[in-house]
Amino acid sequence: MKVAIWGVTGYTGSELVRYLVRHPEAEIELLTSESSAGRKFSDVFPSFRGTIDIELVHPSELESPEVDVVFCCRGHTEAMDVVPGLLEKGVKVVDLSADFRMRSGKEYERWYGVKHRAEELLGEAAYGLPEVYRGKIKGARLVANPGCYPTAVALSLAPLLEEGLVDPEGIVVDAKSGVSGAGRRPSLKTHFVEVYGDVCPYNPGRSHRHTGEMEQVLSELVGRPVRITFVPHLIPVDRGILSAAYVKLTEDISTDELLGIYEKRYAGEPFVRVREDLPHTKDVWGTNFCDVSVRRVEGTEVAVAFAAIDNLGKGASGQAVQNMNLMFGMDETLGLR
Repeated sequence: MKVAIWGVTGYTGSELVRYLVRHPEAEIELLTSESSAGRKFSDVFPSFRGTIDIELVHPSELESPEVDVVFCCRGHTEAMDVVPGLLEKGVKVVDLSADFRMRSGKEYERWYGVKHRAEELLGEAAYGLPEVYRGKIKGARLVANPGCYPTAVALSLAPLLEEGLVDPEGIVVDAKSGVSGAGRRPSLKTHFVEVYGDVCPYNPGRSHRHTGEMEQVLSELVGRPVRITFVPHLIPVDRGILSAAYVKLTEDISTDELLGIYEKRYAGEPFVRVREDLPHTKDVWGTNFCDVSVRRVEGTEVAVAFAAIDNLGKGASGQAVQNMNLMFGMDETLGLR
């Protein structure tokens, strides 16, 4: 199976290479970079010397790709102009941007401030969260890879919402993310001197774009609107997300009973681990795992659902490979363990 990566010199693109070089069925055929075309991939990322030394090409090479699947690792608003042409050529696509995550052009414009230029594909794109949409992913030619925060939050809350155990309109999510979640392009916000030793919230309430994506997938789980107050934080680590979702329970249920519901929901899921203790980001670093747990706050109606992922693993490139495996009818764990 021949693979191309559009935009390989960002963090998600280079992380995809790390997974794909050990994938028994994947052959990396084409790596594109607008800024580094003509250079070897291993010159840009020296840790890959002797492993993958192919020359990077300009993205225009995607106009006639001789590959089976393209991973789109470019910024939001770019994929919508390129993906339709790839699909017309019979190439399958896993898009790691947000361009095909929302169900309607109206919702996309609401959260991203741009009119969608390929609305006809929004209804077709499978949302790439295998633990919820595995059946649709298997038959898809276009998968919208989820955002990092929505992945963690959805997997931590799905068992509670599916069982009708929480009030869906009063959810508060507190999440912490490593700096790589902001991308590789330098900025003052992610400069070492600014980040080191500091923790700060950003885009709180309903101003973060991922809020709409979270509410969309969780609303589909319960068949009614879900409302989230979301407060993300930037922390001085390179990778990892830890989320804590505070919910109001609709039943009197213990922590042990809640954990039992999580164990039942995720039994057989290869990349979700239910923990009796609390998740740590170090335990999922460099992997496609999502570690989840839950606690009832004694003497109250409140429960807290936790999740830890690697934002570049299950939050991006690892999950993209998992989706590719499903799209091509392969064991979904290939290249990920």
